[in-house]
Amino acid sequence: MNSMITFDSIKEELSSRKTSVEKLTKQFLQTINEKRKLNAFLNVFDGKATSNAQEVDKKIANGNSGSLAGMIMAAKDNICFKDEVTTCGSRILQEFVSLYDATAIQRLKNADVVFVGKTNLDEFAMGSSTENSAYGTVLHPHDETRVPGGSSGGSAVAVEANMCVTALGSDTGGSVRQPAALCGVIGLKPTYGRVSRYGLVAYGSSLDQIGVFGNCAKDIARVLNVIAGYDEHDSTSANVSVPNYVEALNGKISGLKIGIPKEYFGDGLDEEIRKAIFQQVEILKSNGATVQEISMPNAEYVIPTYYIIAMAEASSNLSRFDGARYGLRSEKAKNLFEMYVKSRSEGFGEEVKRRIMIGTYVLSAGYYDAYYRKAQKVRRLIYNDFINAYKEVDIIVSPATPTTAFKIGEKTSDPVQMYLEDVYTVSANLAGIPAITVRAGKSQNGLPIGFQLYGKHFDEATILKVADCLEKN
Repeated sequence: MNSMITFDSIKEELSSRKTSVEKLTKQFLQTINEKRKLNAFLNVFDGKATSNAQEVDKKIANGNSGSLAGMIMAAKDNICFKDEVTTCGSRILQEFVSLYDATAIQRLKNADVVFVGKTNLDEFAMGSSTENSAYGTVLHPHDETRVPGGSSGGSAVAVEANMCVTALGSDTGGSVRQPAALCGVIGLKPTYGRVSRYGLVAYGSSLDQIGVFGNCAKDIARVLNVIAGYDEHDSTSANVSVPNYVEALNGKISGLKIGIPKEYFGDGLDEEIRKAIFQQVEILKSNGATVQEISMPNAEYVIPTYYIIAMAEASSNLSRFDGARYGLRSEKAKNLFEMYVKSRSEGFGEEVKRRIMIGTYVLSAGYYDAYYRKAQKVRRLIYNDFINAYKEVDIIVSPATPTTAFKIGEKTSDPVQMYLEDVYTVSANLAGIPAITVRAGKSQNGLPIGFQLYGKHFDEATILKVADCLEKN
């Protein structure tokens, strides 16, 4: 297999009969086995993947295969997969077997995707480094002393290390885009409501979105074509028509207006990253785009606003894990109260406990107005910043991370430092807009640099087109 695997190269090999889906699947499974040390996977579907691949080969031979026949994928282990364990990277769900497929998984299976396994993540998607998994830290594919980002670190590493072609992640505050930037792949967070959340284990229900990792914009467009669209199982799913994202990749960006928010390029941004982003902006200008500085006056409030809302929603969503219905039940409990306390104490990790406690605090009677209600009001102001910006520009360029991949253990003792990792990504979730991370080269020490393109609501097509243009240049 070549160094950067795309679906086009696979389709070419399949149509010239140089390979088969079964052969490809076995190659990917072998790579997963060889790179076990990276700890990207929690569950590998050896037998199931091979037999699914054989079925797809039969369909290709009969001429009735789906649009993604030959696509080898992985999914983050907080997305439900029928008859497979869904752990969310937590001890509390270590033996929980999902009874159904998430809508996104079902749609991809219908398109003849072969899934090779479930990837590692920060517990319940809470983290920015994939150091919070109950099943061990995921290692960076280019430097094993560094983090791959989080919380979808396993999916980002799986794509970058050629363990699959594309992968699903979830993005609550940047959990697809930040690891994509740190690992050197493309990562898309669609508009809130564009992709069904049915079967995604909830962390922050008003923020969560299933997103996609790939090696090129075209592969992400292909996957989005399949998973986007209304789903009656999800009350937050938007009934908005879905364009053909692959057809939108026509390379024409002449006349496109690009906004550069001055607040996103201030102190705290690594100089190498700043330089790399502006080099990419020059490429867009040379292709006919125009660039102007814009202002996002409420940018300084995004981190506190996001963490109040996300933790409040986490506290509410995670109350269902109580040892009574499913998941871990403590064997040390002598009564009902102890069953709740001990099951949760034994099952949840430190970061999850911290977020539940803060979330419960900001929702409590005396503090609800001071924190949660106020955060929702500020969220509206942040949303308005984007609405106002989009009156002048078509897309917004932003850093994805303040630095390149940091060392394992460097920020674990200081939660605030870790939360600041999300400073450039959380605003897209608060505003519900789509955003994609694209490559911007490498740092002097050889680590990937990525940056973001923010789009208008339900306009994934434009940011995919710009990402594609940058790749081709």
